[in-house]
Amino acid sequence: MGDARIAITGSGGRMGRMLVAEIQGTPGCVVSGGTETPNNPLIGRDLGELAGLGTLGVTASGDREAVFAQADAVVDFTSAAASVEHAQLAASLKKPLVIGTTGLDDAMAAAVREAAKHAPIVWAANMSLGVNLLLGLVEQVAGILGEDYDIEIVEMHHKHKVDAPSGTALALGRAAAAGRAIDLAKRSQRVRDGHTGPRKAGDIGFATLRGGDVVGDHTVVFAGAGERIELTHKAASRQIYARGSIRAALWAIGKPPGLYGMKEVLGL
Repeated sequence: MGDARIAITGSGGRMGRMLVAEIQGTPGCVVSGGTETPNNPLIGRDLGELAGLGTLGVTASGDREAVFAQADAVVDFTSAAASVEHAQLAASLKKPLVIGTTGLDDAMAAAVREAAKHAPIVWAANMSLGVNLLLGLVEQVAGILGEDYDIEIVEMHHKHKVDAPSGTALALGRAAAAGRAIDLAKRSQRVRDGHTGPRKAGDIGFATLRGGDVVGDHTVVFAGAGERIELTHKAASRQIYARGSIRAALWAIGKPPGLYGMKEVLGL
């Protein structure tokens, strides 16, 4: 068996370049290709040079189908709309795909689930091991404490992030809702402004902060009478997402079609 060939969508972007470096530093896999949007000036550039590694002999391409066809697995950190297209392409070619993109709406999520009927797709709001452990803790604590404790989820990211709340914050909200056996869509409070009245018992609140170059901070607050419990994860580098996504890509190779999460990848 040779090294696993992993391709990257959006290979010239900040995350794409980090993924190139992570793949090259991971035993058992190699960069097989990378995509970029049509007419992007990075098309034709060597991916190793873009990642600061030196020449790899693999260049960014505008031919997504060819890049997918040559890979054993593909990792996608692009935009919501592009990730849906990549899922559909993976389905048509029966290629494993890892999606780390957030901000997909309900219709987009449904399209990804449909694509997963034809190819193994790992889709997670956050690829970090620590965050996935946090998700399990939040579900457990929410179930134990019950509605006597108010839940507030606070997240902060860099000023360039375009979606809010973050995909990880929403995943934490879903974990808390699962612990309490409630529907997050019916029990979440996303915005507070002006005279809002008292807090509704049992709701799960979200607060979003944006600024600077913060990679990603998430805190789940359980506020009760006389005490407060806070579970926090702080990301110091995007490398944790790259490392987790490559682990997911290697895991997905050879798996049957289906929609998977990091819980399956990590055996949690």
